[in-house]
Amino acid sequence: MTTPPPHTKPKTGEITTIRPTRPAPTPPPRPPIPHTRPKPIHPHPRVPLLTLLKITSVAGGIQFGWALQLSLLTPYVQELGIPHAFASIIWLCGPVSGFFVQPLVGHISDRATTRFGRRRPFILAGAALIVVAVTIVGFSADIGYFLGDYRGGADSKKRPRAIVAFVVGFWLLDVANNTTQGPCRALLADLTGKDHRRNRVANAYYSLFMAVGNILGFATGSYTKWYNILPFTLTRGCRESCANLKAAFLIDIIFIVITTYISITAAHEVPLTSRDRPTSISQGSQQSSHTEEAFFWELFGTFKFLSGPIWLILSVTALTWIGWFPFLLFDTDWMGREVYGGNPEEGIAYHKGVSTGALGLMLQSVVLAITSVLMEKLCRKLGSGILWGVSNIIMSLCFIAMLAIAFAVSKAESSGYSTPSNGAVIAAVTVFTVLGMPLAVTYSVPYALVSARIESLGLGQGLSMGVLNLAIVIPQVIVSLGSGPWDQLFGGGNSPAIAVAAVASFASGLMAILVLPRSRAEKTRTLGMHV
Repeated sequence: MTTPPPHTKPKTGEITTIRPTRPAPTPPPRPPIPHTRPKPIHPHPRVPLLTLLKITSVAGGIQFGWALQLSLLTPYVQELGIPHAFASIIWLCGPVSGFFVQPLVGHISDRATTRFGRRRPFILAGAALIVVAVTIVGFSADIGYFLGDYRGGADSKKRPRAIVAFVVGFWLLDVANNTTQGPCRALLADLTGKDHRRNRVANAYYSLFMAVGNILGFATGSYTKWYNILPFTLTRGCRESCANLKAAFLIDIIFIVITTYISITAAHEVPLTSRDRPTSISQGSQQSSHTEEAFFWELFGTFKFLSGPIWLILSVTALTWIGWFPFLLFDTDWMGREVYGGNPEEGIAYHKGVSTGALGLMLQSVVLAITSVLMEKLCRKLGSGILWGVSNIIMSLCFIAMLAIAFAVSKAESSGYSTPSNGAVIAAVTVFTVLGMPLAVTYSVPYALVSARIESLGLGQGLSMGVLNLAIVIPQVIVSLGSGPWDQLFGGGNSPAIAVAAVASFASGLMAILVLPRSRAEKTRTLGMHV
């Protein structure tokens, strides 16, 4: 019997046999498919809030010294013999060092592979440099005396060597501050990852400790009898006001050592390996053999990749700091000159005004601390952009109030009153206090906004903070170079610079409210309020 060919129908009655087919071999079992979801290079476990609070404590130590700078150093440089018109140029070191140091440190820390982590070595090095710098600043009069100042007599006002020592220490202090602040901010972004709410909380903690440092620093600067508690600070080259400043900076050294220890021991960084280095947007370009060249190529190369919302944030930040810097530069000097009618080189009225100004700045820091605690709730209620804009308009109104107070006091002086009225002093201190609210917003909201939006570019958080820092330091350079000559053009007071600050802060407030993009959640909440 034959089997019919395939596809043929067998004839009727014909018996056919079906040849059994051989079963196909069973394929070998496939190996289990591994989990293909890519693992992040650095997983972000949920860091306890208490740990974030401890890490941000170093901001208190940094800000303690910064508060002493703001309250005491502008008057002090004029006591050393630097004219008011050139006092602002001394502050030029801050933005200049911020322009180069903070982005470079952030860039290097993004790629650091030390076993101690990426950020902590820079925080520790910056804190050590702060200790050296404040020692030089505090002992600058003694250094000048040792090198030959006062040889023309005990009352000689020529202290060129003390001025040189002071300027060196002052510039070194700003370099140290920028070395520490950038990695600390970047560390918070590293630990919170893509949890934007937790990042806002961490930046609010940072702002809170800045407020604590401000309170302690301004309280220390407002007390005028430290030389009685620390009598060794009085020397032949350093009298009462100088000894007060020296004692305050010695206290700052103790505080920065304590807070730095708490911060770096609380942070647990995973050491970065060479293959885990973050991918940058300029990776496709040829790598330079020099770190600095590669850094500036990458830093300035990022600007063409920035989106419109990021440019708007940077613009509002720049205008905000054009508003803040004249006040931060001349706050206690304004109180001593415009309110108390004093002169740095003669009489006690000026120094009494400086002390009152430091008291006002301390109260300002209390408001800053309270606002920092409420920052997350305020951002959820109003939205970050609206909150930022409203706070900047409040800042503008405060500066306008300062102009009105100075005008009223000058009218009273022309009528024969030699001392300011209690009402003028209370009004000035109140204005200083209210400014704590917008200052808290400035210290936290821009950093959280940039950190959330710049992530998609593939930049490390250190370089991201450096990009934002450029929007802060460039306006400061402009103010430092222009405020002194601008004030001199109108008679030598501080009011012209404060007027510019009022205009800039009002413009930044309107821009934040009307132009700054809002998140989807903020838009939904706004629509719900109008229903």
